[in-house]
Amino acid sequence: MSADYVVHGSVAVITLNNPPVNGMGLETRTAAVAALRRAESDAAVKAVVITGAGKVFSGGADIREFNSPKALAEPNLHTLIATAENLEKPVVAAIHGVCMGGGLELSLGCHYRVALPGAQVGLPEVKIGLVPGAGGTQRLPRVVGLELGLNMIVSGNPVLSEQLAQTRLFDRVFDAGADLIAASVEFANSIADVRPLPKVRDLKIDYPNAEAFLQFSRNTVKAMAGPFPAPLECVECVAAAVTKKIEDGLAFERERFFALAQTDESKALRHAFFAERAASKVPDVPADTPTREIARAAVIGAGTMGGGIAMNFANAGIPVIILETKQEALNKGLATIRKNYENTVKKGKLAPEKAEQRIGLVTGTLAYEEIAQADIVVEAVFEDMEVKAQVFRKLDEVMKPGAILASNTSTLDLDKIAAFTKRPQDVIGLHFFSPANVMKLLEIVRGAQTGKDVLATALALSKKIRKTGVVSGVCDGFIGNRMVEQYLRQAFFLLEEGALPEQVDKAIEKFGFAMGPFRMSDLAGNDIGWYIRKRRYAESPDLVYSPIPDRLCEAGRFGQKTGAGWYDYQAGDRKPQPSQLVNDMIAGYAQEAGIERRAISDAEIVQRLVFALANEGARILEEGIALRASDIDMVYLTGYGFPLHRGGPMLYADTVGLGNVLETIRKFARGRHGEAWQPAPLLERLANEGKGFNG
Repeated sequence: MSADYVVHGSVAVITLNNPPVNGMGLETRTAAVAALRRAESDAAVKAVVITGAGKVFSGGADIREFNSPKALAEPNLHTLIATAENLEKPVVAAIHGVCMGGGLELSLGCHYRVALPGAQVGLPEVKIGLVPGAGGTQRLPRVVGLELGLNMIVSGNPVLSEQLAQTRLFDRVFDAGADLIAASVEFANSIADVRPLPKVRDLKIDYPNAEAFLQFSRNTVKAMAGPFPAPLECVECVAAAVTKKIEDGLAFERERFFALAQTDESKALRHAFFAERAASKVPDVPADTPTREIARAAVIGAGTMGGGIAMNFANAGIPVIILETKQEALNKGLATIRKNYENTVKKGKLAPEKAEQRIGLVTGTLAYEEIAQADIVVEAVFEDMEVKAQVFRKLDEVMKPGAILASNTSTLDLDKIAAFTKRPQDVIGLHFFSPANVMKLLEIVRGAQTGKDVLATALALSKKIRKTGVVSGVCDGFIGNRMVEQYLRQAFFLLEEGALPEQVDKAIEKFGFAMGPFRMSDLAGNDIGWYIRKRRYAESPDLVYSPIPDRLCEAGRFGQKTGAGWYDYQAGDRKPQPSQLVNDMIAGYAQEAGIERRAISDAEIVQRLVFALANEGARILEEGIALRASDIDMVYLTGYGFPLHRGGPMLYADTVGLGNVLETIRKFARGRHGEAWQPAPLLERLANEGKGFNG
């Protein structure tokens, strides 16, 4: 059973009991319907209270049943809601903690609703590309009003129960600290004999000039929704609540729900939703693996990356000390951190006292001995193995036993770094993405000897500092940078063959990327890629690269920081301006190399860049560097600006069809630089079997 039934005098209390958030799974729905019918048939019961076990009322649909027949099996959520609504005895929803999605829709089918303050109430379905599917768009505006209801449904954001206390959603919001069951039973007794039973479906939406407001909302939402259809469909469903009878409105909402569920955009959002949760699960590291306490942190290096990493710890309330070799560099780093917080305050995103509190958690030192007692230390020095070696040998010497030694390396061999210490089990990669205090991705690199407790601690820490942690094995570039190397190789080859930076960037940005490869390189610094390529040339002399980006760097055009890169930049202005000098350099190289440049379509640009990612992703997956295809997608959605509505490179390849991807790759393999287009064996195998990366 996943619903408990207890009678308090003449009131039956039904408690949804499906941990962790009392999701409305089939078993829970079945038990709740049975409990309601039991209460109805018991002559001694005069009223019913429905509540949730633990700390929440209900988080809505049971995500474990998504995309399975159970989600729609009888009794479905509509049946449960109708059972409550049509009961001949009053049903009271007693809300606490969280009341979201299907949980709120169930409460709206009850005759009365009471709540504790602090409960989060909302309909978040739009965030996975859907409209509420069990009457939420029809009933919520009837109790909170058209404007507030529409805002809650279109945004998907929760509202605190006390902020809704004066609406018809709640008949009573109890005082903080009240005993919810006792207070709800008392309320149920007080209305037990009231007839007729009030039903939300019978209420009218009274709003002056409703059609004008709805049209304004359509225009506003359309401008903000981008490629996602669900927000505008939410408006249409609410419009149906205003203009149609309740039964017709419910039918319209259900029709839109099922139509949206089939869209690529909704599938991508649902994929990302599940992918984020799956990323924290490592098969051989059980959920109950003990973790190490992280009460104090240290960061080596006060540069842009080190400062950003330190801010993550401070934001989570963890004191952090930054180590630098020179006082001037330390002062500059600490000043930058203060400036970052002050800018956040100016934007109204952080209270001044909170900013000062966080600034106060960040201190600096020039002495290794002063970081010795930190529970974790993150090295963020120059991406060079010799420099890393010096740092880790010193950390091994001074850090207390049990301290976690983490490297922010983006490409280097973590096992070699661990070998510089006598405690490789304590070494892990924590690859933050720039700007480290903003970007959501944290690549957690598991070395050959990294302890399971260290990995579990890193995963827990990623959540505490509000990052999406994705586990990677050890290889050159790990998941993200290993794939982006192939993406950039294709971007550079496209220049040789006929494209220019602006066209490539515009094509991939129109596809949905936050930033094209050339704008991205200018922002990160072209010298970083140049340094990595030089290492590649020494290690893999047979690997073919275009010489164009090297020539750009030889000219000192490192990007925004030098005012010139693939684009030209005006002083104090980050807006890229096409560079005639660069365009001439590209054309000059092609002529020198005897390459006949041609017109390249935007479609070819997108295919070459995105399929290069997916093909390399397939190799990473087959090698076990990534645990699952969805982990690769999370890396690209949260760290590289891949368009959310396309779900990541691996899901996008599935959407196109792996057979089509393979055929296109084979076509590219017959063209110039075909050596860069060897299909990954996993891609070939799955395509031949008619399968996808994500099952």
